[in-house]
Amino acid sequence: MNWMQVEEHVKKDRRAVLPIGSTEQHAHLSLCVDVILSERVAVEAAEPLGIPVFPVIAYGFTPSFVDYAGTVTLKLSTFCALVCDVLDSMVRSGFTQIVIVNGHGGNGPAHGAILEWLDRNRGVQVKWHNWWNAPATMAKLKTIDPVASHASWMENFPWTRVAGAEQPQEAKAMVDLERFQRLDPGAKKLLIGDGNFGGLYQRPDADTAALWEVAVAETRSLMAMGWD
Repeated sequence: MNWMQVEEHVKKDRRAVLPIGSTEQHAHLSLCVDVILSERVAVEAAEPLGIPVFPVIAYGFTPSFVDYAGTVTLKLSTFCALVCDVLDSMVRSGFTQIVIVNGHGGNGPAHGAILEWLDRNRGVQVKWHNWWNAPATMAKLKTIDPVASHASWMENFPWTRVAGAEQPQEAKAMVDLERFQRLDPGAKKLLIGDGNFGGLYQRPDADTAALWEVAVAETRSLMAMGWD
């Protein structure tokens, strides 16, 4: 869209979508898994509804993985300020019903900053959607394989794989998450090795396609419903 199209669009529909992700290690998958998936699920969900999707925020809050090459983290204050600055501009353009499609668990603290932001932006509505663990998507995941985690099969789609990178065939034992949370980044890397938190690295594409179908439908429902 150009600016004139946006100006006309908000006269009839004030909904918009902001995907946010993270650039971080995902074992043998792309560093941009969270970026790719949050943007793709947002675009596929929004397209039939005619809702604009803003460009994905590609950097998030991921201090745990800074010892892995290629990982980029923002300070929490920077990340929260960035998200709120983008929301400010979206509202200035006329959008007042905004869905944030989040692809990275570490970005969760920004939701609190948005709640503060809403106090300064009365009349605006913001929905925060973690696409990967929303109820219907998580229920579908468990019917396929309940052992799934960061950088495992649940994030392994044809569009998150890296050319020439082979996936290990064996399932990985689940990491002790309680221990993981209390360690510094170097100790975290020693604990989880290649970066997969546990489970199979890859399942048949038919399984992940079935999971993706549910995720897109659930995200689309959230975009379409519940505004008053």
